[in-house]
Amino acid sequence: MTTRILLVRHGQSTWNADGRWQGHADPPLSALGELQAANASTSEHVDGITQIWSSRLVRASRSAQIVGDALDLDVQIDDRLMERDAGEWTGLNRTQIDEGWPGFLGSQGRPSGFEGDDEVVKRALAVLEAIEGRASGESVLAFTHGGLIRAVERHLGVDSPAVPNLGGTMILARSGNFEHASRVLLIDPESVELTTPQQI
Repeated sequence: MTTRILLVRHGQSTWNADGRWQGHADPPLSALGELQAANASTSEHVDGITQIWSSRLVRASRSAQIVGDALDLDVQIDDRLMERDAGEWTGLNRTQIDEGWPGFLGSQGRPSGFEGDDEVVKRALAVLEAIEGRASGESVLAFTHGGLIRAVERHLGVDSPAVPNLGGTMILARSGNFEHASRVLLIDPESVELTTPQQI
């Protein structure tokens, strides 16, 4: 029996709009982010969804609430779906990071307090197992963050580009084994602006 888990990035936040790295910081959705989430609630990819899970960070939980209200589904909050901790880069833009840590972005260097892939994947796999346990054979929408999605994809052998707001990845879960199926986009770029912030 296969459980379909769609990991989806939240709508645009105010810090996404400003180009600031977020990590565990908790800025709200921008007006565009609210519109993106509303548009996502009409996507064919949410047809058949039986459960909605979310990170507790408001940019994700508000996106989940908007879609959940449209689908008449409650939202299950789980901290394991949170974005990676950005450490000393929290709140900074790319120019500030380049000034304070020259060459780090280009060489994949990271500052003190930055949460590595191993830690992110460990909690991501744990929540995927929990979701499968609660929704075996069902289709689940889990609102999370770009850093977590890409860490999971890398763990599953997929080297993918940055995740746009309300974009995501379909994971197939079978008895605790996980397989990447495809990238998914929940919004219609012809109906609402698509944004692809490079920062987490």
